[in-house]
Amino acid sequence: MKYLVRLFILLVTPAFAKDASRPNIVIIMSDDMGYSDIGCYGGEIQTPVLDGLAANGLRFTQFYNTARCCPTRASLLTGLYPHQTGIGHMMNDRGLDGYRGELNRNCVTIAEALKPGGYSTYCVGKWHVTSHTNPSNDAEKFNWPLQRGFDRYYGIINGASSLWDPNSLTRGNKPITRENDPGYKPSEPYHFTDAISDNAVKFVKEHKGGNPFFMYVAYTAAHWPMHARSRDIAKYDGKYDQGYVSVRRARLERMKKMGLIDKDTKMTPTVGDWSQVIDKEWESACMEVYAAMVDQMDQGIGRLVRALKARGELDNTLIFFLQDNGGCAENGGRGSKPFPRPEKPTFEPIGDDVIHYFGSVPKQTRDGYPVRRGHVMPGPEDTYIGYGRNWANVSNTPFREYKHWVHEGGVSTPLIVHWPDGIAAKNKLRREPSHLIDLMATCIDVSGATYPMKTGGESIKPMEGRSLAPVFAGKSLDREAIYWEHEGNRAVRVGNWKLVAKGRQGSWELYDLNVDRVEMNDLSEKYPERTSKLQAMWQAYAKRANVVPWPESKKKNKNKKK
Repeated sequence: MKYLVRLFILLVTPAFAKDASRPNIVIIMSDDMGYSDIGCYGGEIQTPVLDGLAANGLRFTQFYNTARCCPTRASLLTGLYPHQTGIGHMMNDRGLDGYRGELNRNCVTIAEALKPGGYSTYCVGKWHVTSHTNPSNDAEKFNWPLQRGFDRYYGIINGASSLWDPNSLTRGNKPITRENDPGYKPSEPYHFTDAISDNAVKFVKEHKGGNPFFMYVAYTAAHWPMHARSRDIAKYDGKYDQGYVSVRRARLERMKKMGLIDKDTKMTPTVGDWSQVIDKEWESACMEVYAAMVDQMDQGIGRLVRALKARGELDNTLIFFLQDNGGCAENGGRGSKPFPRPEKPTFEPIGDDVIHYFGSVPKQTRDGYPVRRGHVMPGPEDTYIGYGRNWANVSNTPFREYKHWVHEGGVSTPLIVHWPDGIAAKNKLRREPSHLIDLMATCIDVSGATYPMKTGGESIKPMEGRSLAPVFAGKSLDREAIYWEHEGNRAVRVGNWKLVAKGRQGSWELYDLNVDRVEMNDLSEKYPERTSKLQAMWQAYAKRANVVPWPESKKKNKNKKK
């Protein structure tokens, strides 16, 4: 198949300064966003750049992630299920091969696979596939981007972080601060979303030679804390004052008109009761800031698109946009207790050159003010809250559940694909069920690279995914199944049938997604044989893929420590 794809590209692609038979590849991923947030998937948030890419490319309606940030990143980078890479949960070692909290050496990243084939490789943004975020020596950087195939890197090594003053900020292999980085001096106050966009543009502009490049751009928007510029927040002033239900209904109707979901799709129950919200101004503000974060990201993607166009390479760049999991129902610092900003700093200031590591939540800003959580207006640097479960339910319209869970609300993501020189179709939908594991296979296919069987003496696990190139052309994929497991939440999809359960003790539920994408009509009792067959398939997958469902993985780690 890869040879046919390359021949097609050669026939339709005009001459470029670089090797025109191989496209640049750019994968852009956002953080903690729901299926219906962006405009071209039914949202009211202003995302004209992403909408434009979709209008000139493809939108996948049934693309999946893994329901959580670091497992998704591990799966995307390697083309394997997360447990096969060692990151079945988060960045801690639970004493089992599927739960080591580090990318193992039996997998390769897309960068490691494409680089021997002549690709330059760039990474910008959130890494989050190593536990060594504050290494004491260079040896502990063995799973940092430059050690996993990337030529250049700018971003954060850990997960959640302030967007005004990011933790674990790094250029190449060197930890930096927002102030002491000689390679980036913004003209306005630093914001990490803009820094990701600007450094992605920088890498594109500075790319030399006639070879193609692969770039992985991992935004932290719109993960808590809700940090955005005031000018972007102002765009959404009053936009959400009507509450949850009306926003969900409007999104559902737009999704139906766009053909993203069946016209007969029913809405899942709305979680929040707007009439019971005491401080509606504050609740609305949380969604306003969230929308501003998404808007700001879209603006930055626009700068990246213009940089590619300025080089004359936009048309022969394969761009993917997707999200790492569904909307986040975590409390994220929300609370009922007010925390007014003190008149004066209460901590000693932290110097601009001082690299301070604070995990996920800092105690103070650099100028000495306490970081406020609870009932505080989001947006400024000294606040640290999320937008909450009720708005996450809106983000995931019309699906059930959220980040962590593997019902459709947790694992469904938009996938926009833009590649004018390689995809003839424009503004078309693709309904083929697909998964993160397919991105590696697609990159190998269109690049002409060779997926290795061994690297550094270590055997490399075979790719789990399928190239999406046939789907680009409107064809289907030959696939047995798609599988999930996270914190005991587990699922398998075969064709239109999905077997799914909440938690290790949860009962299996069976859904026909062809008529019930929102998973409201459990058919497990009606079709017991099909339920048993899919359950057996999942068990076989779990055995071969190092899956030890929650809480057994936790228990075994405790036993190991004793």
